[in-house]
Amino acid sequence: MKKYLIFLLSWPLFAGLNNLDINQAISMLKNNNLELKISHFNEQMKAYEAVVAKGNHYGKLDVTVTGMRSNDALNVFGYKLQSREATFNDFGFNEFLAQIPGLPGNAPELLATQPTNLNYPKARNHYQTKISYILPLYTGGKLSEYGRITDALHRMSQWDTQKLINEKIFQTKKAFYDISLVDNYILNLSKIIQNIDHLESIVKSMGEEGYAQDIDLLEVQARKAEAESMYNQAKLNRDLAYQFLSFLLNEEVNSIKKVNDMAPMPSIDTVEVESNNIDIQKALLGLQITEMALKVEEANYLPTVGAFGEYGSADNTFWNEFEEKDAYTVGVQLKWNIFNGGIDSANLEKAKVNHLKVENEVALAKSGIALKVKKLETEILSKNADVKSYKKQLRFAKKVYENYRSRYKEGIVSISDVLIKQSRELEVLLKLLTVKNERNTKIFELNSILNAGGNV
Repeated sequence: MKKYLIFLLSWPLFAGLNNLDINQAISMLKNNNLELKISHFNEQMKAYEAVVAKGNHYGKLDVTVTGMRSNDALNVFGYKLQSREATFNDFGFNEFLAQIPGLPGNAPELLATQPTNLNYPKARNHYQTKISYILPLYTGGKLSEYGRITDALHRMSQWDTQKLINEKIFQTKKAFYDISLVDNYILNLSKIIQNIDHLESIVKSMGEEGYAQDIDLLEVQARKAEAESMYNQAKLNRDLAYQFLSFLLNEEVNSIKKVNDMAPMPSIDTVEVESNNIDIQKALLGLQITEMALKVEEANYLPTVGAFGEYGSADNTFWNEFEEKDAYTVGVQLKWNIFNGGIDSANLEKAKVNHLKVENEVALAKSGIALKVKKLETEILSKNADVKSYKKQLRFAKKVYENYRSRYKEGIVSISDVLIKQSRELEVLLKLLTVKNERNTKIFELNSILNAGGNV
């Protein structure tokens, strides 16, 4: 009983979505789709990269705490000097003074004496605390351009996300329209199967009266098996479409609110296409980035100026007499490259060529998108005409089939003639479904290109 109660309480958590509306699905898509989440993470990383680039303007402040021990002569003397504790005794003056009474007679030996305290000092601890600050004063505009480039790359990642959103909306809408189309197809197939059932009963009745042969019944049953196979395949395709929709929304979907199986044609404005299309906007942004990169290369011909400052204290005991033994260093450095084998010149020319290349890519993107929009518009209009034609053909095929079925009852035509007409109805129905699907796909593709959502 407890297990049964737990199952009843947890069942809604595992139940899928029912009667889902297309607008609800798009809203869920934007919040739940895993690919979109990953793309938003990429946006965040690009935003932090922009913050990092701007942070270079403010310099770098470090605190360094060092603890060492050494008996190396140079190190020990340096430690004492840095701690402001060096004495004459460190130079071996104890040995020097010991020989002063005999100075006139042993001057050469005195000068040749190697002081033990200087060359073989005792090991010494050394603790140093230092604060250092480095600040770029002038970089020829490099840091500013790097900041602008990273900002532009962040905007580029936003365009990438918007393009992915359009793609996923395209797929979601297509899934809805595919399911609705297949539902209509299944409905029509079920009616055709009912007609075949009716035809089968007619053949059986006529067979009992001696007006039909066994082969007629077998032929009808074979056609019925074919229609049932198509019916089952359509149901499997619908299940697959539901699985894909569930994948897009990252949540199980059991049923949807059906939509009109003909997607509406969007309005097309040439000016809006150019201002909203993502590929064109990315190309324009790429052109701006090449201009910034060109300024970075030009900055290599200018000097860089930086300032630095250090403040710290050192002793053989950690933080001992800090203020008494503190020290500071400040300075300014100018660096200007005069010659580097023509590398800067080559990089500058490369940046200029790249800028010209991207200018042509922008022009190509504009003309290419305009051509693609026109092509899709023409293809959609062509598919509209095909849909009208197949609808008329389907109505005609149904009438012909009904006519031939009546004529079969009268013994005027054979069962094969009837089934041929019924087969024609199935064929036209399948063509109508295919052309509607192709038309919807092109409309969704056109919507993605138009990017009705506008700018990022």
